[in-house]
Amino acid sequence: AAKINDQESCVDYVGPDGAGHYVKMVHNGIEYSDMQLISETYFLLKNMLLMSNEELANTFENWNEGELNSYLISITKEIFKKKDSSGKYLIDLILDHADNKGTGKWTSKSALDLDEPLSLITESVFSRYLSALKEQRVYASKVLSGPEINKLSINKKDFIEKIRKALYLGKIISYAQGFSQLKAASKKYKWNLSYGKIAKIFRAGCIIRAKFLQKITDAYAEKNDINNLLLTPYFKNIANEYQNALRSVVSYAVIYGMPIPTFSAAIAYYDSYRTA
Repeated sequence: AAKINDQESCVDYVGPDGAGHYVKMVHNGIEYSDMQLISETYFLLKNMLLMSNEELANTFENWNEGELNSYLISITKEIFKKKDSSGKYLIDLILDHADNKGTGKWTSKSALDLDEPLSLITESVFSRYLSALKEQRVYASKVLSGPEINKLSINKKDFIEKIRKALYLGKIISYAQGFSQLKAASKKYKWNLSYGKIAKIFRAGCIIRAKFLQKITDAYAEKNDINNLLLTPYFKNIANEYQNALRSVVSYAVIYGMPIPTFSAAIAYYDSYRTA
């Protein structure tokens, strides 16, 4: 099995019946939202701040040295640098049409059955469906109007930091929703899942491996019966500190007609959840 820091193996018994398969399915759903949040981040930096691929690579490299440290951030910075045989950046040549293998859809279907508000992963699935409507989107772009995009009158460095905070909080909210669904499934199917152990086995050898998974493990080590990760000390403090950045990024995107469905879903869920 994959090891964290070349020591601890990221493997464990998950539970009876199909518990292991279910946890892997939710892992893949979280992967959908992780990738969609990153793609929306790229979209904003590229189209709103007009950053070059080199600037994007450097930005993601800096982010990967901090709390966003993860496999997906680390490979994204390399993607920005990749050129084809003619010397053109590969990312600028790839068709904006994403397929899917079904695991995100299965996760969302299960969430509906469990009465779980799994909005970020579900928006990520919908985003793939929308991307597949390429011909319709090209036609719609010619007949449906949106706001005029003028140059942003904001501090570029400050806004990049707001996007970084928005991305981190978006990821946290997505994982909070995913682990809430695991809890609902564990209760329904009597699996008695250990969520701290699940976060531990995600730390190496899988797509969503990330530094902050240790924070999830730590939270469940204190209490396995958490209702929502947003209510635990570390994640509550991050949410309270970063929610204005997420709010600001979504506001600017809406004003400038930039589609960011998972960022939008994140702030909508956050505000709905904290409304008494």
